[in-house]
Amino acid sequence: MARRSSNTVEPEDFEERILDVDVSDEMRTSFLEYAYSVIYSRALPDARDGLKPVQRRILFSMAENGIRPDRGHVKSARVVGEVMGKYHPHGDGAIYDALVRTAQPWSMRVPLIDGHGNFGSLDDGPAAMRYTECRMAPAAMAMTNGLDEDVVDFKPNYDGREEEPAVLPAAFPNLLVNGAAGIAVGMATNMAPHNLVEVIQALRHLIKHPNADLDDLMRFIPGPDLPTGGKIVGLEGIRDAYENGRGSFKMRSTARIENVTPRRKGIVVTELPYTVGPEKVIEKIKTLVQAKKLQGIADIKDLTDRSHGTQLVIEVKNGFHPEALLEQLYKLTPLEDSFSINAVCLVDGQPRTLGLRELLNVYLEHRFDVTRRRSEYRRKKAQDRLHIVDGLLIAILDIDEVIQIIRSSDDAAAARTRLMDIYDLTEVQTNYILDMPLRRLTKFSKLELETEKAELEREIEKLTAILEDETLLRKVVSEELAEMAKIYGTPRRTVLLESSGATKTAAVPLEVSDDPCFILLSSTGLLARTNGVEPFGPVESRAKHDAIVSRIRSSARGQYGLVTSAGRLIRLDSLDLPAVPTTASAPNLQGGAPVAEFVSLEPGERALALTSLDPDSVGIALGTAQGVVKRVVPDHLSNRDSWEIVRLADGDEVVGAVELSTGDEELCFISSDAQLLHFNASLVRPQGRTAGGMAGIRLAAKQKVVFFGAFDANRESHVLTISGSSSALPGTEVGAVKVTPFSEYPAKGRGTGGVRCHRFLKGEDGLTLAYAGPAPLHASGSGGQPVELPEADGRRDGSGVPSSQPIAACAADLAG
Repeated sequence: MARRSSNTVEPEDFEERILDVDVSDEMRTSFLEYAYSVIYSRALPDARDGLKPVQRRILFSMAENGIRPDRGHVKSARVVGEVMGKYHPHGDGAIYDALVRTAQPWSMRVPLIDGHGNFGSLDDGPAAMRYTECRMAPAAMAMTNGLDEDVVDFKPNYDGREEEPAVLPAAFPNLLVNGAAGIAVGMATNMAPHNLVEVIQALRHLIKHPNADLDDLMRFIPGPDLPTGGKIVGLEGIRDAYENGRGSFKMRSTARIENVTPRRKGIVVTELPYTVGPEKVIEKIKTLVQAKKLQGIADIKDLTDRSHGTQLVIEVKNGFHPEALLEQLYKLTPLEDSFSINAVCLVDGQPRTLGLRELLNVYLEHRFDVTRRRSEYRRKKAQDRLHIVDGLLIAILDIDEVIQIIRSSDDAAAARTRLMDIYDLTEVQTNYILDMPLRRLTKFSKLELETEKAELEREIEKLTAILEDETLLRKVVSEELAEMAKIYGTPRRTVLLESSGATKTAAVPLEVSDDPCFILLSSTGLLARTNGVEPFGPVESRAKHDAIVSRIRSSARGQYGLVTSAGRLIRLDSLDLPAVPTTASAPNLQGGAPVAEFVSLEPGERALALTSLDPDSVGIALGTAQGVVKRVVPDHLSNRDSWEIVRLADGDEVVGAVELSTGDEELCFISSDAQLLHFNASLVRPQGRTAGGMAGIRLAAKQKVVFFGAFDANRESHVLTISGSSSALPGTEVGAVKVTPFSEYPAKGRGTGGVRCHRFLKGEDGLTLAYAGPAPLHASGSGGQPVELPEADGRRDGSGVPSSQPIAACAADLAG
């Protein structure tokens, strides 16, 4: 079929003009315009709200259309179409990709979109937008709240028919919390996510101390907190990034070695580096095995699911050391990866590379401006309403006359003029009265209007104070940030390690010296080591997680033992522990790692105490729930990582373990029926590891030991006992608390029943907690917070002081 052609006839006045353009100039101009568009309109986030234009437009469009957390999900295609048609004139694929990433919990530390459906994984892409649904996450509401109060500037959209915000109010520091990644023309950005609570703590400190330096801020933000957890090894690159905006650090998977079959050990990976998926790791391992660059792997299975999270199981062939194989995997596979920070973002429309302090300052200035504009808007609104109320108060005094004036007027203009002349009202007040429907008259009363007027005047005064007092403005911003941390804050997921993280089969890193340190175990189950040996201050200065139940001296490259309630002693390396910062008074265990990161405990098995594994030690004293005492000397340790140090009877467990320093300490038992027995450790002869111990305290029927400890009898000590009811629900017991000088109790022989230490009050049938040792000034609950105890008193009748504190989860603070 022939193509139809047509010739366009030029008009008679048409004059052809041909311009000669230099190709190099045209290319330069066109490229700069393209680069400008990519940098400012697509790839780089704004330093104030941490969002790229497409992300900002998605959240704004969803807020405008009411796709909020308290409403149902809508099709993602609907959101994408709305954004593309009104605000973002680019392909739907780019918009949907941005929406998906904003909803993925492994990409965002605090997701801004609540997705419903298949939003992909680290290895697979999401389903098509016609299949998935979405709505705003609660955190996204905090990003958009206040848009209707003139807190930010609006600008025309691409065709001038709509308006969009130039930046969102951003009630929390999204850029640092969720990070950012983007490739522009001639520049790129790559920023790591951080913990929301830590960032807000640093912001509040900066508000209070504007001249704070980087070291002060890094006390609150020690490093990134990645959504996928894992470990960060080596902190020098992080400091460089916080100082100059550029740096890198290594991310390491969280892995443990355990028996995957009765005859074979394996490496179980539970957390992967940021942006690394299981399939990527499996593919790399298979390639290395086929190339014979990696040996000792029998099988690899991906057991990842929604119930158990990431679980990559690597079975090790018999005859190979799993520790050595794990070190090879770290070196050759993505189980250890690097992250390069390049903190490039837009500041006042210009791309800049910012350090941590500059990023925090830019965000704070934005929040100050938002709060200032919001206060001005609210004050203006309250002033306008107060003006109306003043007019109503004037009219309400003679409402019948007002109605008569309106009825007798020829038209609205005449009524307006007469009301303004007679009652001295403004045009705004008069129009409000004229526009008011008759049914509103039933609601008005002078008392209600006067009450509203007083409230408006107070609100105007409060808002004026904020606008006129810079200190008060900063205080308001600080309080709002604290509220954000309370609502959206979550615990840290990523463990920070100063060392290179090398396992004990590899060479010890040269940059880590074998300095003396303390190994610490907190009441909340955190393990850590200190940066050197420093004094321990009073418990009043401690923070959460700092109630220390066991501590030993060691060195950074040394080893220590962990004693469990099952009578096991487990050998561990100090170098694997995170080093926590110390102050002039006490170490801060918030940077510690859970015991489960290093030890696989059986169900019901608990970590009790630490020991130094010194062959020259005089022994470790153990006490069990059935009243057995044992003293074992670790002078014949094997090369195993775990062994039993006491043979327990059926139903028995270890309740206390203490490493002896002189062998002349006082051993103390306290039973559930409030019997206390103490005797000298020299009465207990050392036994072998497989021995079952000897009689410690004689127990009555159906009773058990609730405390066993050892301490220097020459040091001032106290006995703490807390009674309660065994029939109360866990965590709700309210009993009696008693503190008594230890010297009040006489010593008795080993194997006897001891003496009475606490008389039960009505409704009590046993001790729920007991402790004997130096100065138990406080007790710390499961959250690690201190709880006040009564003053020490004599034995007298043995009863305690009633307490309203829940006492089920308390643990004595031994670090005083």
